[in-house]
Amino acid sequence: MRIFISGPSGVGKSTIIREVLERNGDIVLSVSYTTREPRPGEKDGREYFFITRREFEEMMENNEFLESAHVHCNFYGTSLAWVEGVENKGRHILFDIDVQGVRQAKEKGSPGVFILIVPPTLDDLRKRLAKRGTENGDDLRVRLANATEELRAWGMYDYLVVNDDVEKATREALSIIDAHRCSREEIIGRIPWLQKIA
Repeated sequence: MRIFISGPSGVGKSTIIREVLERNGDIVLSVSYTTREPRPGEKDGREYFFITRREFEEMMENNEFLESAHVHCNFYGTSLAWVEGVENKGRHILFDIDVQGVRQAKEKGSPGVFILIVPPTLDDLRKRLAKRGTENGDDLRVRLANATEELRAWGMYDYLVVNDDVEKATREALSIIDAHRCSREEIIGRIPWLQKIA
């Protein structure tokens, strides 16, 4: 099962994802390939797979990515081979992904459940961002404008989880994931004989 979770900066997405992973031992976080240099303490294959720009371009040319993006002068992408390898071991994959990545995954026909974490109001999101104290006035306006653009894409998602309380939002995300485990799409994938008798 592929679980795609998106949400604008400041909505609490990372906290919800961390809780989902802690409460489900059969779900692993997707590990992307990147051309950026490792930061202190990062390990190849754990935070990212660190490769050269040329290697990344070759993978792009060979259509090896489920999704990819160019961010701050570096490239990031999720390898289809890595995803399929994890799935073949019977594990589920959670993608911490932006709207652009979701669009690409859907264009490639990726199966999965798509969840968007949304704030109760834009004003609530503005207050959360301001409370972090990591952005000045201009940066805050840019982040809010970006958040509005991301939230406009809500129609691409199967479910919306309103994070007005992080524990409640986590329970809702877990309920969605549990329900998707029993979806027709997931069951047919695991028990192909059902398709043969249809």
